[in-house]
Amino acid sequence: MRLIRDISQLEQLQQGSVATIGNFDGLHLGHQLIFDQLARHAETLALPKVVISFEPLPIEFFSAHQAQRVYPFRDKVRYLSQLGIDYFLCLRFDDKLANMPPDQFIHELLLRMANVRHLVVGDDFCFGKKRQGNYQLLKETGKQHNMEVSNSLTHSDDTGRISSTRIRQHLNAGELKAANALLGRKYSLSGRVRHGDKMGRTIGFPTMNLRIQDNIAAANGVYAVRVNGLKGETLQGVANLGNRPTVGGVETRLEVYLFDFNEFVYGEHIEVELVSFIRPEIRFDNFEALTTQIGKDAIEAKNQFS
Repeated sequence: MRLIRDISQLEQLQQGSVATIGNFDGLHLGHQLIFDQLARHAETLALPKVVISFEPLPIEFFSAHQAQRVYPFRDKVRYLSQLGIDYFLCLRFDDKLANMPPDQFIHELLLRMANVRHLVVGDDFCFGKKRQGNYQLLKETGKQHNMEVSNSLTHSDDTGRISSTRIRQHLNAGELKAANALLGRKYSLSGRVRHGDKMGRTIGFPTMNLRIQDNIAAANGVYAVRVNGLKGETLQGVANLGNRPTVGGVETRLEVYLFDFNEFVYGEHIEVELVSFIRPEIRFDNFEALTTQIGKDAIEAKNQFS
């Protein structure tokens, strides 16, 4: 998959494309159904599959604060590639795009630049200045310019429509099994192991540190985890997701302690599956109390795996 952040890089799509537009936070079962539609149309037309999205998200641009996300951007890109998307066109959402008239959005971005021959969107999709563009306008304009527009399918379970909102709610509550059922995969975060303050090594709990976006929906706290990406096997451990209030931390980190593993792996790219939520992150009165609790957390994680 090719990630395109600049619209000027779209020369490869001159033959045309099949596209869909949305936030696609979580890439859950409902989104996967849309991508299945995309794949069918792409096969019929022999054209590449394109996902169009925006950074920051429009809701973030207009509210001036970060919205909670199911995944960091890097994991979103990783899963889109795994789902067989050919191009991820991620446009910068700024004043120019926010104030672009709907007709200009269709003609410049969809028809001229992405050369969309088939577009899959929800019938409640709105776009352009003051959200004046809608599904009906896309259909009418598409008929005039050889761009077919079809309605994306919805996917529901016994509780209702599968949505990113529901997944974020489950992650906020530490309900990983419920989130996984909607995602269609086990929830994990990935990144390169970076240097930390190495305090864990001094107390017998050496950790691997990943920097995580501050607006991830997963609850801050301690988790039993599985790690992939080291030695070609799956390793078990315990991890803390949060900003480490006991030691005055400010950035969000995922600190992973692996059982029976004590090797230097700085720079390695790993995937950390959050298996089960053990407890919320809290501030301890002193480092000794934190050390004692880490030992208890490790025992609890081992018990959950056994």
